[in-house]
Amino acid sequence: MRKSVDFDGYTRVKASRQGRVLTLALSNPALMNAVDGDMHRELSSLFLDAADDPDSDVVVLTGEGAAFSAGGDLNWMKRGFEAGEKGPDAAEAKRIVFSLLDLEKPIIAKVRGPAVGLGATIALMCDVIFASDNARFADPHVRAGIVAGDGGAIIWPQLVGYARAKEYLMTGDPVSAEEAERIGLINHVVPDAELDARVDAFAAKLAGGATQAIKYSKVSVNIGLKQLAHSILDTSIGYEMLTFTTEDHKEAVRSFLEKRKPVFTGR
Repeated sequence: MRKSVDFDGYTRVKASRQGRVLTLALSNPALMNAVDGDMHRELSSLFLDAADDPDSDVVVLTGEGAAFSAGGDLNWMKRGFEAGEKGPDAAEAKRIVFSLLDLEKPIIAKVRGPAVGLGATIALMCDVIFASDNARFADPHVRAGIVAGDGGAIIWPQLVGYARAKEYLMTGDPVSAEEAERIGLINHVVPDAELDARVDAFAAKLAGGATQAIKYSKVSVNIGLKQLAHSILDTSIGYEMLTFTTEDHKEAVRSFLEKRKPVFTGR
């Protein structure tokens, strides 16, 4: 018999269990669960460990506290181009996306507050997305002067169509939970006080169902999405890595941290 997976070694994810349901909460609450170097690295192995966990049939992905994830930690990015600290890693980025899409167990996103950038990508790549009425979704990579390369260019067009996806990816504008439900970006928006109960009930429904039939139905649906990811991700991440070296990216990060409007030059 396989041993239970020990998630205690994670510093940016908190794991809990309820029966055969495993809940994984992104945990960087001081920064609204922003993705820093530690979280990025841990996300690249998290879904592999969830797949190997023998004690769960269903996974719930959420954020600790009042946010799902505020996206990339801009202080981490600034240290990258000013102090030479290792920034977002392309190989890690690919492992995050493919390990999430390869996860055979159904995964439910439970979203409160902002789901931004990579946070939005991993929420939207889950199988069913429940959001509080205070949630909002955005992929503002362009506002940071970088390409939406870590999965946004894959999942947004599949959920809302190419025209809407390009509008949101080229502007970085946020989408409210109500609008996200209306346009098909997410499955359900519910009052915040009801979110936990709704997700618990849905997770219990899946856990109490024919788990192999559910699992392989999800796998079958994901085949096309995985093929699409394989055809897009190398290019989109390559463009993202390229734009990390631009002056516009440095200006975007500095202006945000200095609380001023950026002045982009196209360089």
